[in-house]
Amino acid sequence: MRIEIDLGSQTLALFGADDACIRRYSVLTAARGAGELNGSLCTPRGRHRIRARIGAGAPEGAVFRGRRPTGERWSRDFAAAHPGRDWVLTRILWLCGEESGRNRGGDVDSMRRFIYIHGTGDDQPMGVPRSHGCIRMRNRDLIELFELVAAGTIVDIRA
Repeated sequence: MRIEIDLGSQTLALFGADDACIRRYSVLTAARGAGELNGSLCTPRGRHRIRARIGAGAPEGAVFRGRRPTGERWSRDFAAAHPGRDWVLTRILWLCGEESGRNRGGDVDSMRRFIYIHGTGDDQPMGVPRSHGCIRMRNRDLIELFELVAAGTIVDIRA
């Protein structure tokens, strides 16, 4: 299995062992576009790997802070009562850069930047760059993807 994320088309494709595309999802990535520098709020490019899978068994819409479930569940009313929060929902696939000097190490380290594939509120439009660097998915899509991939799965992010 491997994942390709295309920043231009705002899509995530999952490829099987035979290299055939078995799933394709609409996603949203960074509002500021592509970039690797720490603090840029951009989505990093290049070869990554899923370092950790977090949230197995959590309910759809579970809210995470610091990669830990808070016990809260996202809803439109809950979001309206907490404006300005950067919602990390349902599951987390934490990415680790594989290219030293590009997305691994120093000021370009994707893992130290806490770059994830994670769920987002259903009020967010897919296919529109809006995140702070992460790759956001519909919660149900993320649950499906989470069950199909393992830690160590390659993730290529392309502009």
